[in-house]
Amino acid sequence: MSRKPELRGRAARLARLFPGPTGSGQAARTPFVLLVVLLLGGGLIGLLVLNSALSEGSFKLTDLQKETKSLTDEQQGLQRDIDAYSAPEALVRRARELGMVPGGDPAFLGPDGTVKGVPSPASDAEPASFQMPLVLAPEVIDSATVPTETVVPAPEAVPSVVPPPTTPTPGR
Repeated sequence: MSRKPELRGRAARLARLFPGPTGSGQAARTPFVLLVVLLLGGGLIGLLVLNSALSEGSFKLTDLQKETKSLTDEQQGLQRDIDAYSAPEALVRRARELGMVPGGDPAFLGPDGTVKGVPSPASDAEPASFQMPLVLAPEVIDSATVPTETVVPAPEAVPSVVPPPTTPTPGR
């Protein structure tokens, strides 16, 4: 090993002011090592928290997608029910169940009071096309058997004006 040359004059005075590397090098490295370890540990903890937050968001997204799918399926089922109820054949069937009959040929009144067309009364005869609807309502689809068509007789002629009930008045 070679020996370092001795310092003289001004350099010697400066060397005395600043202590040399005699055992203090290890002490100066300790804060730097602690700082690096703390930064690495903080970075790892930050990555762990970020990863947990991302996976939690992924689980929430999956749950929301499942809920959206189930709600979409329910909405489509309800739309099918609405379409089945509003189909012309289903409306005719429901009208028959309520005792309604198809109207006859209409007649029109002109602005001068003349009658255009020949009116005809509604008939109870059912055309073959109205006997069984092509599109069934959901309650018919759900049941195992198709119910037989029940014919509700049309109400007989009902007087248009019903007289008020007569009650005897006392004292007259």
